[in-house]
Amino acid sequence: METKKAMIRVRMSSHDAHYGGNLVDGARMLGLFGDVATELLICQDGDEGLFVAYDNVEFLAPVYAGDYIEAHGEIVKLGNSSRKMEFVAKKVIRPLPELSATAAEKLKEPIVVCKASGTCVVPKDKQRYIEK
Repeated sequence: METKKAMIRVRMSSHDAHYGGNLVDGARMLGLFGDVATELLICQDGDEGLFVAYDNVEFLAPVYAGDYIEAHGEIVKLGNSSRKMEFVAKKVIRPLPELSATAAEKLKEPIVVCKASGTCVVPKDKQRYIEK
């Protein structure tokens, strides 16, 4: 099986911050993982499929409004209709409000903020790119 990978980079906005101190809700990372999973399924099967379940989610570092997050995912196992996936979200840019309202920096080392794994399903009759 050729490994399928996908990535999305998004800036967290003040709209994403739901808690004091501009803290972003962890569910926002899961939403990014869902978008990555959809791209993976389209590339694998030609169909958006359905996300069935997460079997593991770890929130490892806080995310704040203004942070740039890269969400990466890959299909690690193919079943008849199931696709096992692993995800990681990393903070790659952060704002520096203590310097000015518009100051920011690219991090020398990205900070892993969330990891997860889960399963998606694409029914057989929806799979258009079946490997022979």
